[in-house]
Amino acid sequence: MYNPVYPFSALIGQERLKRALILNAINPRIGGVLIRGEKGTAKSTAVRALGELLPEIRVVAGCPYSCDPDQPQSFCGQCRNRADGVQVRLRRIRVITLPLNATEDRVAGGIDFNLAVKTGLRSFQPGLLAKAHRGILYVDEVNLLDDHIVDIILDAAASGRNSVEREGVSSCHLSRFILVGTMNPEEGELRPQLLDRFGLCVEVVSEKDLEKRAALMHRREAYDRDPWGFIRRFQAENDNLTRQIVSARSSLKVVSFPDHLRRLVSEICTESNVAGHRADLVIEQAAKAAAALKGHPEVTVEDVQEVAPLALAHRKRETAPPPPPPKHEHNPERPPENPEGKQQEREEHEQPEQDQAHSEGPLETGEAPPSEGPGEAQGNSEERPQARGFDSADQFFDVGETFKVKKFASPKDRVFRRGSGRRSRTRVAQKQGRYVQSTINRNTGDVAFDATLRAAAPYQLKRKNGSGLAVILRPEDIREKIRERRIGNFVLFVVDASGSMGARGRMTASKGAIKSLLLDAYQKRDHVAMVSFRKDDAVLNLPPTASIELAAGLLKEMPVGGRTPLSAGLVKSYEVLRNYLVRDPTARPIVIFITDGKANVALGDKKPLEESLELAVRLAADERIRFIVVDTESQGLLHFGLACKLAGAMNAQYFKTEDLKADTLLNIAKENVS
Repeated sequence: MYNPVYPFSALIGQERLKRALILNAINPRIGGVLIRGEKGTAKSTAVRALGELLPEIRVVAGCPYSCDPDQPQSFCGQCRNRADGVQVRLRRIRVITLPLNATEDRVAGGIDFNLAVKTGLRSFQPGLLAKAHRGILYVDEVNLLDDHIVDIILDAAASGRNSVEREGVSSCHLSRFILVGTMNPEEGELRPQLLDRFGLCVEVVSEKDLEKRAALMHRREAYDRDPWGFIRRFQAENDNLTRQIVSARSSLKVVSFPDHLRRLVSEICTESNVAGHRADLVIEQAAKAAAALKGHPEVTVEDVQEVAPLALAHRKRETAPPPPPPKHEHNPERPPENPEGKQQEREEHEQPEQDQAHSEGPLETGEAPPSEGPGEAQGNSEERPQARGFDSADQFFDVGETFKVKKFASPKDRVFRRGSGRRSRTRVAQKQGRYVQSTINRNTGDVAFDATLRAAAPYQLKRKNGSGLAVILRPEDIREKIRERRIGNFVLFVVDASGSMGARGRMTASKGAIKSLLLDAYQKRDHVAMVSFRKDDAVLNLPPTASIELAAGLLKEMPVGGRTPLSAGLVKSYEVLRNYLVRDPTARPIVIFITDGKANVALGDKKPLEESLELAVRLAADERIRFIVVDTESQGLLHFGLACKLAGAMNAQYFKTEDLKADTLLNIAKENVS
């Protein structure tokens, strides 16, 4: 007897989720469903319950691909070659769960190593895609899978076939299944290309109605006390749903889709600014399934309106803002320019700045920062009481607007690493990841079957075969797999928090960019730390962590003001990097300096700037570390270019402050480490 499964009809709420699953059960051409939502919202329970809800299917007995005996033209090679004909049996729909650590061989299939050693024959061993044929493939936390595994699954789901050309074997078999993926968006999103491959998408949230939440608790307690008795209570409702699905499947092929509704679908997709045409096709197939479920011979406007939100939830894009008007366009409503303000701005640029070893601006002496507009300093900063350990001259700036960052990763090398994440591709000393080549070194016990057989093949005639095996292996024949997967990085931010950073909203923009990077680092499983330097010292504001809540709180409370001890910031960053690399010598830190390069506080007897450049050269000696310098100096008539000198000393990539204000800061890192 198989294990009990919570009944589909006993689920409380989540009507959109249940409807999306049923529509895919009626018409698998929809392309599956992606379920996005927080934990504990019955995502997995609903998928497994759907498998119990569907009727039994006829399969060829003993076939690893679950061939349909009613469609001999689609038989696999094994079923076609049966001289005595095929035997038929009934079985329930399979719900195949894909584990997170699944390898490419496990998913798509590969060579049968045991058979090869015993008989010398090369044979294909089916994978999970073969088992999922004519069933449900359930991928929990699909956003955490390696991208190449997701690619294999989605290619099979789209084409209905799984093709394998690897390790000396070639195989192609049907793989038609209902694809269901679940994910928690807080743990990272899928790539847009992969996201679009799911037909429907459902956003699930916890039930807000108190009575329904109480009823949910009662039902779960009743199920735990007597699972089989609870299932019998809802058997009639489940049977009714099954009959509806069977009836809808049989009538689906005769449901028509009027031409005028195709124009409506096109208008809906165009207004939603979707990319490509997959949304149009999905809405058509889902609407036909909805009409068949209602017993209608023709799709109606209501059917399209019902399924369109499910097909567009993950495809809808915001319309790009209109371009700004030309600079010299005449605007009668525009107020006249203020000649006094223009003169004041010119005087600001023409006024020579003091030597960098002495003054950084008004904030160095506790004065208010210059204002770029009404409420610039007052609106973006708050006064904190001295009881919290801050000086009255300190400024506190809000975090600027965040943005979606671009991808960046460290370059691949030949170092084997452990860990998890989604940032940089590297060789891993684990039996997880993509098999890319073989090696004679034996460290992991992950045998490369194909390479081992090729190494042993030339010597088989010379080796005595007393064991009856077709292939005799020796220790020197064994080859192991080299695998690659993505892991996280350690990203260290070194932020200039001196008084000059408060001018012209530079600190607000810097905090916004850092917050965007923190969000991206959380999704990619990175570890992040932040060092700030001001007054006479540098402090570690944020130790290495992956907690976005802690990081965001500390970022907002970071004070700004005082002089610029750049040397102290370099020394503190070295201490953080040294401690991290001692714990993990194979780590590849990425250090991002956000500063104007000025220095007016030294640790020793040398001039501040000279001392900082010498320390930067020493810091850059470790080739495991990648450096980026983002120059925050205002681009006026008088420009010192000290941040550029700092970048040259540490062999870092240099970018100006305007790159910080756009959504290109992560692209900066990508260009630096690629």
